[in-house]
Amino acid sequence: MSLYYVQKFLYELNRSPAVQQAYTADRHASLDGFTLTDEEVEALTAPDIGKLFHLGVNGQILMHFAAFHQIEWADYLQRMRDGIDEHGPVREGVYAMTGYEGVDAHNARLRQQNDNDETNGA
Repeated sequence: MSLYYVQKFLYELNRSPAVQQAYTADRHASLDGFTLTDEEVEALTAPDIGKLFHLGVNGQILMHFAAFHQIEWADYLQRMRDGIDEHGPVREGVYAMTGYEGVDAHNARLRQQNDNDETNGA
């Protein structure tokens, strides 16, 4: 996986009108020059916010990409949740280092911890 190049492309797309025009004209051609896997190309050209989040794209970079595609804030957040549900925990990057597995997994772990505390009289 080439998370660095995915994020580098998104960084440039988020800031450069020329890159935005190239992406709008031909999404696949705009990715030339970036070392990307087929999976990453597919996620960037779809665009698949949930898959990109699962791959480890930083949320600060990803939210601008979502806005570029006129994806509303609540929908953007839901697409990230759906990405975790569909594809599994974040694979790489800062979110993977924290062990983030999504809201549902976190809440289930908290419920289990609370149940254990109650059982053990804590």
